[in-house]
Amino acid sequence: MRLLTDTGSTVPQLQEFIGEDNLNLPPFAILSHTWEDDEVSLQDLSDPSKCINQRGFLKIKSTCNLAAQNGFKYTWIDTCCIDKQASAELSEAINPMFYWYEKAAVCYVYLSDLTAEDDAADTPNLESALKECRWFGRGWTLQELIAPANVRFYGRNWTYIGDKSTLSETISSITNIPADLLRRERQLSDFSILAYCLLGIFDVNLPLIYGEREKAFSRLQQQVLQATGDLSILAWADQHPATREYSALLAESPSQFAWCSGIQTRPQMNSEEYTTTIVVTRDLLVANMMRFTWAE
Repeated sequence: MRLLTDTGSTVPQLQEFIGEDNLNLPPFAILSHTWEDDEVSLQDLSDPSKCINQRGFLKIKSTCNLAAQNGFKYTWIDTCCIDKQASAELSEAINPMFYWYEKAAVCYVYLSDLTAEDDAADTPNLESALKECRWFGRGWTLQELIAPANVRFYGRNWTYIGDKSTLSETISSITNIPADLLRRERQLSDFSILAYCLLGIFDVNLPLIYGEREKAFSRLQQQVLQATGDLSILAWADQHPATREYSALLAESPSQFAWCSGIQTRPQMNSEEYTTTIVVTRDLLVANMMRFTWAE
């Protein structure tokens, strides 16, 4: 894992943590944002005369300055802390992404499209303005909201808006994540990216195959079944039941789970009465059924 550190030079420097160091990271801040044109890459950082004129450099510098003000020497930003020209590194970086956000001392959410008129916490239009922010339409937003304990929101001019606790009701109304879980789906057309976003949440690993689209979400469900045996993953609803007579056992999209938040396993279950057998092959999934009940 690479972290940015501001040594007083024009451009923040990268420091790499490998092996045991990667398990004992120093306190660091992490950025959650939407990508814009002309972001600064890892390669760009090696050429200060170029990168300081790039549009994305101000975001990097502002994040590092904010982290320093909050007492953090190190910062992680996805645009320049991962070598995206190395396909193996990019693939390996996606699996531990949830862990990195979870380990961060603070996560700064930068909303570049939240205007100066609406980015004050006491602005009457704040909730409606937040709903229009592109950040809430990203697939990665879910894990970047849930994983870090401390999530702080900033507007276009880096005005502090609030944290995920103080803004919980507003965030809940936008995301459908229960407020008492924050106090926390988005729409994403690329199902492969969406599936990869959920790896850390389910604590599973999945080989990355770019361009596979819907198949990635199917592979994710199979992996969750193999790892947990939790058959509630089969309790999804077809969005278009009248258009086809048959459908696959696994869901095609996360949106098919939108109505399932109230499902719970029965508390009376014990190993003598209920057993779960999961067999997953390339083309077949066989499972004996477990009882489910609606949460009251």
